[in-house]
Amino acid sequence: MSEHRPRKRFGQHFLHDRGIVQRILDAFDPQPGETLVEIGPGPGALTRPLLERCTPLHVVELDRDLAAQLRADFPPEQLIVHEADALKFDFCSLAPTDGKLRVIGNLPYNISTPLLFHLLEHRHCIGDMLFMLQKEVVDRMAATPGNKDYGRLSVMLQWQLNVEKLFDVRPGAFTPPPKVDSSVVRLVPHARPPIEVRDAHVFAQVVRAAFAQRRKTLRNNLKGLMTAETLASLGIDPQRRAETLTLAEFATLANTLPPVV
Repeated sequence: MSEHRPRKRFGQHFLHDRGIVQRILDAFDPQPGETLVEIGPGPGALTRPLLERCTPLHVVELDRDLAAQLRADFPPEQLIVHEADALKFDFCSLAPTDGKLRVIGNLPYNISTPLLFHLLEHRHCIGDMLFMLQKEVVDRMAATPGNKDYGRLSVMLQWQLNVEKLFDVRPGAFTPPPKVDSSVVRLVPHARPPIEVRDAHVFAQVVRAAFAQRRKTLRNNLKGLMTAETLASLGIDPQRRAETLTLAEFATLANTLPPVV
């Protein structure tokens, strides 16, 4: 592929370290016959070795110059290029009738969190995902109650996915080097969620409100949704902060409220 200058507005940092590429491939372990989707293939550091193991491969690329170059470099029966915004892309449209997608990518850091929430909406047609993300984001995704990184992202993802941080990656593995470290994470949708949530919208509302101001107590952050007396009646101290609550306790709070109409 010809030289492509990474574009700041797309948050492009291209992976070039072959050792890291190999570690990602070993962790993902693609098999012939699987339906694979790569988000943000860039110049193809992951794309080429993926194609050696499994074809056809779907890629979702917003940068039209990169999309055109990918089409020029690989035959269409091997690489199916979707020139589209991953934040709006219908991933389930690619799912086979008798199976699920496997998704991989070095995600642009400037859209990683909204993209994760978009992919959550497609989790029923996804078998697993392996992503390179900003280390700080992965630490938040995998954090447990009581950890300073534990927050809304941790709760909303762990409710619906198993989150497994695999390894860290230094800035020098990319062109241009980002100003932060990166991490590789594996996400697998739960066959059965670890908690029972009656209304997903109410659960999301409670979690968002609870973490609205991290230093404030549940009594303050949830006062628009429930009283301190209600919290106490559920066995949850109103003076606690959201970062101390387990998934099950968030479910208990949400399940006491009426569904969103």
